[in-house]
Amino acid sequence: MKTSEIRELASNELEERLDTEVVNLERMKMNHTVSPLDNPMQIRYSRRLIARLKTELSKRPNSENQKSE
Repeated sequence: MKTSEIRELASNELEERLDTEVVNLERMKMNHTVSPLDNPMQIRYSRRLIARLKTELSKRPNSENQKSE
């Protein structure tokens, strides 16, 4: 998911997607511990996607506060 696609999502959709990705990451980590994943780079991609989602969520309240001032 690209940054431009993340910006288009509503805040509640971002929160849902974030929850889904966190669960998915934990599942991948557990599976990778038991038996190696075919593509371990998926873990890195998932971590970075979570960071992008959190960053966009943290930007939104700040931009709304600045507009009202």
